[in-house]
Amino acid sequence: MPILKVPFRKSAPGAYAALDIGTEYAKALVFTIEDGIGVVRGFGRHRQSQTAMQDGLITDIEAVVQNCHAALGQAEEMAGMVGKEAIVGIAGELVKGISTSITLERDKPTEKLGLEEIEDVMERVQRLALTRVTERLTWEMGQPQVDVRLVNSSIVSIKIDGHLVSNPLGFQGRYLQVTVFDAFAPLVHVGASETIARNLSLDLLSVVAEPYAVASCLTSAAAADAGGIFIDIGGGTTDVALVRNGGIEATQSFALGGRAFTRRVATEKSLEHEEAEELKLQYARKELTPAVTRDIKRALDRDVTTWMDGVQLILEELAGEGQLPPYVYLCGGASGLPDIMERLKGFPWTERLPCPRPPRITLIRPEDVSSMRDDTHGLVNQQDVTPLGLGFQALAMQRQSSLVSQALVRAVRILKL
Repeated sequence: MPILKVPFRKSAPGAYAALDIGTEYAKALVFTIEDGIGVVRGFGRHRQSQTAMQDGLITDIEAVVQNCHAALGQAEEMAGMVGKEAIVGIAGELVKGISTSITLERDKPTEKLGLEEIEDVMERVQRLALTRVTERLTWEMGQPQVDVRLVNSSIVSIKIDGHLVSNPLGFQGRYLQVTVFDAFAPLVHVGASETIARNLSLDLLSVVAEPYAVASCLTSAAAADAGGIFIDIGGGTTDVALVRNGGIEATQSFALGGRAFTRRVATEKSLEHEEAEELKLQYARKELTPAVTRDIKRALDRDVTTWMDGVQLILEELAGEGQLPPYVYLCGGASGLPDIMERLKGFPWTERLPCPRPPRITLIRPEDVSSMRDDTHGLVNQQDVTPLGLGFQALAMQRQSSLVSQALVRAVRILKL
């Protein structure tokens, strides 16, 4: 059977789409950009089948296209317009985000830095990052060779002789240090996302790593100044992003999310998946009797412990030799489970991780997403943060007008050839 291909759709000028291909739900937004603000005009959600997605990865392209088509249709009907230019999110254990630094000793420190020199160091950083991630994914996947593709990239910092600058052009100095964040994924997963966009008749602006989208869309003073740990608990995976020193340093994921909690409830209560999902949501909303609440809490205890162990392992690796920031930001559909918040607040942070003090733990709300305004008033919980973060990426792309950002874009294009 051929894969569904949606007929050509006429789009409204200035309208965009954001598509979050989640394990449990496909989520879509249609939005416009007005005076530098993203204005959400419509949204849609459609449940994925059990076999369409596994642990955040696409396993049935045809089924996912149909589910995304349904979500987009809802968003377009609500908005009264079509956004053909789209940002598509990608997540899963094999999406790797790392920060890479290169320090270049300049032959002529008295000469002013030019664009050609900046482009050269940007390309070097990208190639080094690609080599590092390819080696890691080849080892993790147990394959003799893995084709890896760059998903998205951003500048973390630029320093000249240790002095932090926002634009190095025209400066003099001996040592130029550039740090860039890159997210990579195996070709099979990036290609599947691109195929879905193509079969939905969308013009793909970018595929974006969802942990990056969530971490980059928040501009609270705490996140900007002190950094933060961003945890997005989706249906199939938990995505973790570390922000330090004003930039995203790394992202990682592990395969445990809301669907595992639902399966546990289904097993313990002998329910079908849909019935167990509804019971889990009622538990999160505190709508159950005390006796049933105790049963669900007891059933979830082991899985929540395993989840916390996964978070600890990732944070140990991401921290490296530095300290973790004192803020944790939670989003994603499963973040509403009271057990998650309780386990994070009760975790011995200072004993098991390099934390100067226990972090402040906050649930991210849709209204916290920078520069995105929801005119539908229907995006109200933590599962709506990720699609809003993807929408924010369209704004960020419009703002990349500096010569330095353009140099990074050209380096990325060279790497993709």
